[in-house]
Amino acid sequence: MNERNGPRYALIALVLSLLVGLLALLASRPMAPTGGQVPPPAAGLQSLAELDGQAPPRRALNIQTWQTADGSKVLFVAAPELPMLDLRVTFAAGSSHDGSQPGLATLTNAMLNEGIAGKDVTQIAEGFENLGAEFGNGAYRDMAIASLRSLSAPEQRTPALQLFAEVIGRPTFPADSLARIKNQLLAGFEQQKQNPGKLAALALFERLYAEHPYAHPSEGTLQSIPTIDSAALHAFHGKAYSAGNAVIALVGDLSRSEAEAIAAQVSAALPAGPALPKVSAAQPPAAGQQHIEFPSSQTNLFLAQLGVDRQDPDYPALYLGNQILGGGGFGTRLMEEVREKRGLTYGVYSSFSPMQARGPFMINLQTRAELSAGTLQLVRDILRQYLAEGPTQKELDDAKRETAGSFPLTTASNADIVGQLGAIGFYDLPLTQLEDFMAQVQAQTVDSVKAAMQKHLSADALVIVSAGPTVPQQPLPPPTATPAELPAGVPEH
Repeated sequence: MNERNGPRYALIALVLSLLVGLLALLASRPMAPTGGQVPPPAAGLQSLAELDGQAPPRRALNIQTWQTADGSKVLFVAAPELPMLDLRVTFAAGSSHDGSQPGLATLTNAMLNEGIAGKDVTQIAEGFENLGAEFGNGAYRDMAIASLRSLSAPEQRTPALQLFAEVIGRPTFPADSLARIKNQLLAGFEQQKQNPGKLAALALFERLYAEHPYAHPSEGTLQSIPTIDSAALHAFHGKAYSAGNAVIALVGDLSRSEAEAIAAQVSAALPAGPALPKVSAAQPPAAGQQHIEFPSSQTNLFLAQLGVDRQDPDYPALYLGNQILGGGGFGTRLMEEVREKRGLTYGVYSSFSPMQARGPFMINLQTRAELSAGTLQLVRDILRQYLAEGPTQKELDDAKRETAGSFPLTTASNADIVGQLGAIGFYDLPLTQLEDFMAQVQAQTVDSVKAAMQKHLSADALVIVSAGPTVPQQPLPPPTATPAELPAGVPEH
């Protein structure tokens, strides 16, 4: 597949399924009696031709926002179509706040549902399950989250919310659970030693961020995890899971007054306290290359430099530019030149990851060890040429169309919406962020994308980390429409 058609095919499949359902409904209706008046056709989409090459409109969101008495920011979208409640609480409690104890944020978040007063981990799990509710949690570099999905009927919603509030507001951090989760993390560190891609990624962030809080892995280190005790978890929870440090996102079959009551209940259950200071700015590292020796048949290659933060006005242009370079799957410049024309890799991808501070721009791939030097140079040359020339008009038009086609999927479900609300609230984005972003993407020109990419990227400023064996190198095969040796299978590890 030489075009970036994944999002488009998904959209067509969605429309086709809707048409099939509509035809089945019409077929099940009794025919009008002779002489009777045939009812007018149902309103809505009747044919794919009606799309006329345009993406269907995305789900309109009426985002309401306020602040609780305890200081939590709230974002709410009423969704009466389903008798469900989706709730996500986002805390500025990611690993960037670990301080001198890497892994502290991850351990605290993982331990939330391990124990509360009168209930152990099994009883908590059974409590949610018996109510038909789902609890979720996770910790990342910027943030930690806790989520609840429940039926919106009060008889299920009320006890589920009560249990959720206790879990995130008053965890007990039992010692036996802490020992078990520590052992799981330590076992994971041992497994990492057998994964060259993971080793390369860890080394990359250390070189990219140096002394910045993003440098260390979210899950901690072999040295730090054994030193973290229950007292440290309680202290971190008390400051990082405070009401003033929380963003509460609600989507579901609720009235405004019900949403306000739920947000107030969740906020009041949290420790009292203000928001934590934002992560400090990251400083660009020196360009350079590091190799990690590893006995494998393939070499992992990572190329990176600092990108942008989530507030940067150039992000829409960079997003579109990256989709053309290597973010859009098949049909991107990197995929065409490295995989399709030369068969050097199973896949090669590029990405911007904007965060509270400048997140990484990254290109990653695996290739045969004996071709790794040539492949690395090829990727750098592709990036250099793209930055110098910019995209073509056709590339830009295709990327815009595909972005518009996939855009409705960002709000296709209540779970998608609550995730968007959490990000909007956490990163202090405007309530119209989704509409604004799409309008900004569609307004980009060849020159604006080229200028943004040149402003933020340089082929000479890359931090490069490779992991694989040191073997004699071979020249790259010439580009061809039918590479002599295509990738045999999925990447190693």
